[in-house]
Formats: sequence, C-alpha cells, structure tokens
Amino acid sequence: MEQHRNSLPHHRQLIGMLAALCTGCAPDSTENTSETAVPDAAAFADQVVLSNREYLQQAAYAAADVEWGARLAMQCRACHTLEKNGATLLGPNLHGVFGRAAASAKGFDYSQALASASLAWTPAALDAWLAVPSQFLPGNRMAFAGIPKAADRHALIAYLLRTTDASVVSEPADAP
Repeated sequence: MEQHRNSLPHHRQLIGMLAALCTGCAPDSTENTSETAVPDAAAFADQVVLSNREYLQQAAYAAADVEWGARLAMQCRACHTLEKNGATLLGPNLHGVFGRAAASAKGFDYSQALASASLAWTPAALDAWLAVPSQFLPGNRMAFAGIPKAADRHALIAYLLRTTDASVVSEPADAP
C-alpha cells in the first residue's frame, strides 16, 4: 500500500502532462465546432497546387503568428516528424507535405479512407482537415479532435509551410 501511495503523485503528474498535451485536441469551450461547416475531402479534389512561398504570401498565412504555430506544432510532433528524412512515428513524416498526394508518404500504413482520397495536401485542405479530421475524412485513423480556431490553424500551417520545405526554412520569415 505504501508503494502505491508513493507512485500516486507520479501518476498525477503524468495525467497532468497528458492533459496539457491534449489541451489543443479538444474544442475550445467558447467555440462550438459542431455547428462549423467542415468541407469534406471531396471538395479538394481539383485544387491548384502552389509553392510554399506562394502560400506564405496569402493573407491568412502572411499574417499568421508563426511562433504560436511552432508551439501548436508540438501537438503534431507527438505523432509526426517534420524534418527531411524524419522517421515515421504514429503518423507519417510531414516534410514536403504541401503539394503531396494524400496517403503517398512511403513507410506508413494509411487507412483505406485516406488511401482512396483524391486530394493533394494544400493549406486549404490541411486547414479543413485540422478543423475536425473525422468530419473532413470519415474513416481516417488520426486520433485528433482538431483545432477549432481558424487563427490557430493558420498559425500552425504557416509554421509547417516554413519548416517542411527546405527552400523556405533557410530564409527569414519576412523574406519575399
């Protein structure tokens, strides 16, 4: 019994850390995502794919808080690597994700839903995916509730645009 009591604070600490990690996973209590219309994956079948630099010139990503996006990316890093040639974890490596066909990263066993989706990952598609992944593509296996605030998704995407493309990473954030 004494040993159990001594391990209880450790378990509480672990639960607290898990709760902190998942804070971004749950909808914000001030925003009702169940009423937010999330387009499904089929809406992104015929997209025009731009370079990461061109996406970063779009208003939503040019004005985004990239430092906040870096903090939000910690949620991604729980399951994904972002570096070139990064390992496959619970999810595929995200380096070079923008412009890539869904379910095309080597070394990852995708769900049938994602494998049969006809879309390329663009900021618009990722924005819809991150809002509510289960609504965007029912049947996908990503265990993530989503990021309800558009500004947070834009910050995360702006960060990912910079860090998952070697040609953008090497330049300062305010470079043309």
